[in-house]
Amino acid sequence: MRAPQLPRFVLPPLWREAAVALEAAGLVRDPIFREGPGLDGNGQAVLLVPGFLAGDGSLGVMTTWLRKAGFRTKRAGIRFNVACSGEATTAMEERLEAHAERHGPVIVIGQSRGGHFARALAVRRPDLVRGIVTLGTPMLDPFAVHPLVLAQVGLVGALGTLGVGGLFRHMCLAGACCEAFRETMTAPIPDEVGYVSVYSRNDGIVDWRVCLDPAADDLVEVDASHCGMALHAGTYRAVAGALAGFEGRHQVAAFPPLAQAA
Repeated sequence: MRAPQLPRFVLPPLWREAAVALEAAGLVRDPIFREGPGLDGNGQAVLLVPGFLAGDGSLGVMTTWLRKAGFRTKRAGIRFNVACSGEATTAMEERLEAHAERHGPVIVIGQSRGGHFARALAVRRPDLVRGIVTLGTPMLDPFAVHPLVLAQVGLVGALGTLGVGGLFRHMCLAGACCEAFRETMTAPIPDEVGYVSVYSRNDGIVDWRVCLDPAADDLVEVDASHCGMALHAGTYRAVAGALAGFEGRHQVAAFPPLAQAA
């Protein structure tokens, strides 16, 4: 497969990240949050993966929203998303297997770096993944981000290289530990797996153009900041649309409502 031509990097406007509090305030007043996504989750499984330096709690609001709609959610088991990509993908695949075994094919929602893991799981285990939704994920170039964030990436890599446990290392860029993970970033998405990439031109951290993965079934634009994407009403509408579009994939028997779960 021919690699896509990458756009020339443009420095993202970091100041736009100050809008997170306003985005969260707007979300709680919006009908999409108060009334739900407008579809019955009917026990469908969802795995949520946070972004770089973030933990599972960063997607807590979206998790609550999905659970109220009848989806069976599972966290990625991440306190801070700073682990070696190869090791992290293996750990998440185990959680994916356990979740799918109980509830059927899984929808994976990943924010920023979490979207890379969503894509990796889709390529590695299309038998278990119904669809993926990436939120502000720089899929075409993971380093097309604001220099201050690159500095944080460099610091984490330096600490990991020096032996601090649980952190990715400089060798992860080209080493054997992440070779299989790197291949999943350019491998074709299996036909049976849906893929929606959500991006924002107001992203203050990621150059939005590297979110436009040509492998995606749909590219959905919102006007959120990067850190606030999981707290923005437009994102919730995009996620609701993606969930509705995934309903016809991996046809499985319906699972009992959450209230009847053991």
